[in-house]
Amino acid sequence: METSNIFEQIRQKKSYLCIGLDSDSDKIPKHLKNSEDPVFAFNKSIIDNTYDTCVAYKINTAFYEANGAKGWNTLEKTASYIKKQYPEILLIADVKRGDIGNTAKMYAYTFFEYLNFDAATIAPYMGKDSIDPFLAFKDKWVIILGLTSNKGAYDFQYFYSEKEKRRLFEKVIATASQWGNKDNTMFVFGATKVEELEKIRQIVPDHFLLVPGIGTQGGSLEDVSNKGMSNECGLLINSSRSIIFSDASTNFYDAARAKACEIQKKMRKILEKKHLI
Repeated sequence: METSNIFEQIRQKKSYLCIGLDSDSDKIPKHLKNSEDPVFAFNKSIIDNTYDTCVAYKINTAFYEANGAKGWNTLEKTASYIKKQYPEILLIADVKRGDIGNTAKMYAYTFFEYLNFDAATIAPYMGKDSIDPFLAFKDKWVIILGLTSNKGAYDFQYFYSEKEKRRLFEKVIATASQWGNKDNTMFVFGATKVEELEKIRQIVPDHFLLVPGIGTQGGSLEDVSNKGMSNECGLLINSSRSIIFSDASTNFYDAARAKACEIQKKMRKILEKKHLI
């Protein structure tokens, strides 16, 4: 799935929304608890009622791995369901793996071959040989952590090198962008760090950015869009909890759809203003 394919989906759906399936089993509606697989039942309802509002789903595997073998089975079922029913949607494994050699190769195989995800988030701290096994897969995306939305980002990511006259996150993005290209490499950019977005766009003007931090974390959709859009949109704005947990009643899926449609409507106006649709 190349950049042009993602952009075509954005144009068709008039949306660049990525919905995060951070499906905490403790937070799903109580009436689903008696289901054979409560989290899958929850995910399926969310997916079936929001698929036309978004261009990507991001599955944070931690919320599934926490439930052991049963949770892993739910993860497999959810990924398989999306790929079978809505194959045009980009399916992202939010795993933040980062290792070298055969370990990285096995991680890449797990998420790209066995589970058939289209993309995976990767931590770049161990360098190029921790990314290469993922880039070896054709038509898959590596989403590298660039500048994150959490407070801890200031611990390391902002370290300034007097010699290079740039901060660590700038070096990571500039260096990692040379390992792949705009059709197989994205970067995570936290919406709460919007003041750095213009600088990042100078480094990677055409790469897609996966942007968490909108909604519950307080990031601004309008600010990120105004400063971060490329000629092919170049943004996947992720929203998780504010959509999927917007209501806990038996009609939770209607509330989730309403929230997703609300975001989609705002995105449509921005895309129109930018003359991208």
